[in-house]
Amino acid sequence: MSATTQQSSALDEKPAVSRAGGSSFYLAMRILARAQREAMFEIYSFCRQVDDIADSDHPRSQRLDELQAWRQNIENVYDRRTVPGLESLSRAIGRYDLQKKDFLAIIDGVEMDARSDIRGPSFDELDLYCDRVACAVGRLSVRVFGLNETDGDMLAKHLGRALQLTNILRDIDEDAAIGRLYLPREALKLAQIDSVEPETVVSDSRIGVACEYLAERAREHFSRANEIMAKCPRSRVRAPKIMGEVYRAMLEEMISRGWSRPRTPVHLSKSHLVWIALRHAFV
Repeated sequence: MSATTQQSSALDEKPAVSRAGGSSFYLAMRILARAQREAMFEIYSFCRQVDDIADSDHPRSQRLDELQAWRQNIENVYDRRTVPGLESLSRAIGRYDLQKKDFLAIIDGVEMDARSDIRGPSFDELDLYCDRVACAVGRLSVRVFGLNETDGDMLAKHLGRALQLTNILRDIDEDAAIGRLYLPREALKLAQIDSVEPETVVSDSRIGVACEYLAERAREHFSRANEIMAKCPRSRVRAPKIMGEVYRAMLEEMISRGWSRPRTPVHLSKSHLVWIALRHAFV
């Protein structure tokens, strides 16, 4: 595939805000000042596009080529070369001093999915995956929010892991349907489940033990994130507070619902989402 073809296949022409509209984080992004909001839409848009490549049904070699094209796009942006379609992202990078290593880490993370289906990773492998696909996004975001580097990086570390572990628990059946299983083998061992075949595991009556293991890890990260945000200026943690409360509420609903089939999908009502947003929209 030529470089020109790679670039055109990797870029989505839809406005960044339209790609963010269906996100669980949309309300949190909407309360930000305009420049911050636009930067967050660009970060989210980037994440959506590379994630969509990893989740596509294209041959793996094509997905890897398209992700490599995105690496080159990011390199070009940081080398101050114009990349059609990434002008707004480039402005956000300059305005908030967003770090190239974090964009590349996100690509490395989704490439873990594109290269092969993850099934029963070790906890260390899962932790690396979370750091790349979630915490790296957090490290970009906290710069937009205006947090200092120390508090910002620690918040990204804990809130990113909390959100991603919650996502994994929420999407167990959906992931299994496409051949993926993110529950770590340490959790499966606790549940006395020997298989890492996704459909076998999600059908096992003992899966609740493995899910509770991951849920407790998520709770610990939510608690650490809240401790960090309590020390920060409230105006700078409005958005991550909303993100954290939305996902913590989903996690607690899943725990209350239980892990046995049928696992009814967990969704917060619109009124609940608005209530959470309004609690932090004005400080």
